[in-house]
Amino acid sequence: MISVLIVDDDFMVARVHRAFVERTDGFEVVGVAHSGADALAMARDLTPDLLLLDLYLPDRFGLDIVAELRHTGSHSDVIVISAAKEVDAVRAAVRHGVADYLLKPFAFEDLRDRLEGYAAQRALLAASPEDQAGVDRLFARTATSRPDVVAAMPKGLSPETAQLVEATLRSAAAGVSASETAEAIGISRVSARRYLEYFTSKGEAEVSLRYGNTGRPERRYRPTSTR
Repeated sequence: MISVLIVDDDFMVARVHRAFVERTDGFEVVGVAHSGADALAMARDLTPDLLLLDLYLPDRFGLDIVAELRHTGSHSDVIVISAAKEVDAVRAAVRHGVADYLLKPFAFEDLRDRLEGYAAQRALLAASPEDQAGVDRLFARTATSRPDVVAAMPKGLSPETAQLVEATLRSAAAGVSASETAEAIGISRVSARRYLEYFTSKGEAEVSLRYGNTGRPERRYRPTSTR
């Protein structure tokens, strides 16, 4: 499970964000902070994997918290969740190395897709690169390694997660289901099926039905070619 600390001074907004995170497979909320001071203290005590951080807090600016976390040696990642859409704020977030930036207001699916993209990137970072393409993926240079994956990706699908799904697909000679793919890379079954159907629509995968003794037939996906 990826542990999450939610930082937002609005109690109701923080409650909604918590509910969204808890609806996303593979994530758990370990704390909620409503000020910068509380965020720093809880980040120190709880060592969360990820902070969902509002920028406008009552006692300090959110990105100052990121700088202080880095100064104290914290390795927690940060996704900014804010109404601030000024280019200076976004650029500053990039310079501070935040993992993503999501504008308020947003729907559950918007946050879920970013959380799953973050989980996919963590999985990539956990693997040792075997070649330049592997190094490129660690630096999110997916356009270098797979330009066709990056080009015209449907809304809500990320190149990093697509690469993990593709790798799972191509490693299963006998075919793979959405449930098996979800378990292998740590995303929801619904999301895994969206990526598998995406590769099917591109002609890179084909679907067959496997009938069991009861219930609906299982959809299994196989690659149509090898790269």
